[in-house]
Order: sequence, then structure tokens, then C-alpha cells
Amino acid sequence: MLAEVQRNAMLTAQELGERLNLSASQAGRRRQRLEAEGFITGYTAKLAPARVGLTVQAFVQVQMASHAPEGARGFAALIAARPEVISAWTLTGEADYLLRVWCADLGALNQLIHAVLLPHPAVARVQSQIVMDQFKPDAPLPT
Repeated sequence: MLAEVQRNAMLTAQELGERLNLSASQAGRRRQRLEAEGFITGYTAKLAPARVGLTVQAFVQVQMASHAPEGARGFAALIAARPEVISAWTLTGEADYLLRVWCADLGALNQLIHAVLLPHPAVARVQSQIVMDQFKPDAPLPT
């Protein structure tokens, strides 16, 4: 069921039941239970970046000057407020954070790096990699 819902979250209980050899009511109850137990955490629509004016995808590595808790909290608040940062991770290794960003163009990416990230007092270094092509789209989690 999890694989089917990841492939198409818009499936009705009837359609889900048909795919899983269950009645519509059984499929609906099972999906509700998976939602209630936290296996399914939400539903979203995937947008075509170019259709909404986004042409540059990049990964941005951020190395912190300090690992003081207040600096990390401030940086996390900054990242949470930036809509172009669509996901962020803390890492082991040289970089402390990895950000995945979508921008309208190279100028917008440059603005994000030089006017937003680098001026933050806890940031020491920023390195970006611009995505040339994504040959495997974001995939569902293995189930």
C-alpha cells in the first residue's frame, strides 16, 4: 500500500483496493491507519520547475565558522525562511550543511549565496554545485 500511495497519492479507496485486492472500505481504513500511525505524513503535488519560473537547481554546501548553539539556531531559522531552499541536511565531513535550492536564474542563486548565506555571522564558507541534468527523478522511498 505504501508503494502505491507514493506512486500516486490521488488514488481513491476504490482504485487502491483494486490494485491491492481489497475492498474499497478495507483500503480506505488501512490508509487511514497508516496516516494515524505516522507512516504517511502528508500529501503533496510535484510541480514542473520550469513552468513556475525556476531554471537553476543547485546544491549548496555550507561550512560554519562556529558550532555554537545560538549560531546554529540562527542559521536554521534563516534557512527555514528561504523558499528557494527546498531541503536541508546536516552532514558529517567538511561541510556542515547541504542545501538543495531552486532559483529563477543564476543571478538569483548568486544573490542567495552572496547576500543571504555568506553574510550570516556563523557561516565561514559556501560552495555551490549547479545541477546540469537530473537523470533520475526524486523517487519514492523503498518499501
